[in-house]
Amino acid sequence: MNDQTPSAAAARTHETYSDAEPFRVTAQGHEFNFLPHGEDRMEALIDLIDTAEKRLDLFYYLFDNDSVGNRVRDALIAAVQRGVPVRLIVDDFGNDAGRDFFDPLVEAGGSFAVFSSRWSTRYLVRNHQKIVIADETRVMTGGANISDHYFAPPADNGWCDLSVVIEGPVVAKFVEWFALVSQWVDGEDKGQTGKLRQLRDIVKNWDGGIDGDGGPVRLLVGGPFVRRGHWAWQLRKDLVPAKRLDTVSAYFSPPRSFRRQFAKVARRGQARMIMAGKSDIGAAIDVARLLYKQLLTAGAKIFEFEPCKLHMKLLVVDDASYFGSANLDKRSFRINVELMVRIEDAELAARLRELIDHLENGSQAITPSWYVREATFLTRLRWRMSYMLALADYRVSRLSAR
Repeated sequence: MNDQTPSAAAARTHETYSDAEPFRVTAQGHEFNFLPHGEDRMEALIDLIDTAEKRLDLFYYLFDNDSVGNRVRDALIAAVQRGVPVRLIVDDFGNDAGRDFFDPLVEAGGSFAVFSSRWSTRYLVRNHQKIVIADETRVMTGGANISDHYFAPPADNGWCDLSVVIEGPVVAKFVEWFALVSQWVDGEDKGQTGKLRQLRDIVKNWDGGIDGDGGPVRLLVGGPFVRRGHWAWQLRKDLVPAKRLDTVSAYFSPPRSFRRQFAKVARRGQARMIMAGKSDIGAAIDVARLLYKQLLTAGAKIFEFEPCKLHMKLLVVDDASYFGSANLDKRSFRINVELMVRIEDAELAARLRELIDHLENGSQAITPSWYVREATFLTRLRWRMSYMLALADYRVSRLSAR
């Protein structure tokens, strides 16, 4: 096999690849409906909106003026018209639709606001979350924004992603979290000072446990320059004794300390990492490849997903599973406002590893010999330049723009 390019068998897999089927898991007193298929995500999202009776709260990074964006906006307008209060918040940098696009929602009686709309140091802090809360009893979260890309199949250049509909006690924590961040957004609109510090305090003081003592299901969050209380703080604690690690991440540039932890897991057990073989940001692949050597040397199994652009965020560390909005990149670890659900449950972890198996079957293995051949001096120089650009200004490479 020539591992510089996909083999003929891999190419056939690429051509025939389809997203995994949806599946439901009951774990730790919760119902989780996992939606790897774009069309299923779309129908579940519209169903949440159409069946809401008491309230709808939504928080998105990106919202496009395209067929999906229009369909979702119009469904929200219909919800307002049948008497359901609607509150929608969209990140300013990710609001590709423009503010005028949401005027019909506001005119119908809905609420629309923009996260971090004022130019200041906090403007560089992006809301990267994707949340829909219906009637304070059901929630959808994951990686998918509101844009055609996130709901189309791979054959139509859709993005490989994951959304999860959750029912159970942790939904109350989503409601609480949305209220805190929504209040912050309202204060920013009024021009209040000290908003960046306030946002940091919200993240630092957040307790995502359902019963006050952590528990097997937790809503973890992240925010600018916060360590303790951050979702990554818990991830580090899980990694220290871990014997097995499986990750899917669209963008990969974690801090050095986490790269060391990943390598340690690979040395004492197993580490499998699915990376993007295609991306909306070519530099993102270069940045990830710059960091492969340490992991490969430690024995990690690295794969690049080939059929379409990868956008999924999924981590399984021993029996603990994480899903939500965070990538394994520096912005998700250090700057962005992020959200990750953590569930400690062996059966769920095993089922999610089966989903990762499905992705691996559509991926090319990145071997040490591949790396030796590909990582020439000039190639590594290009990778390093991409890495520095991504650190200097995320808008240059749009490394975490999706």
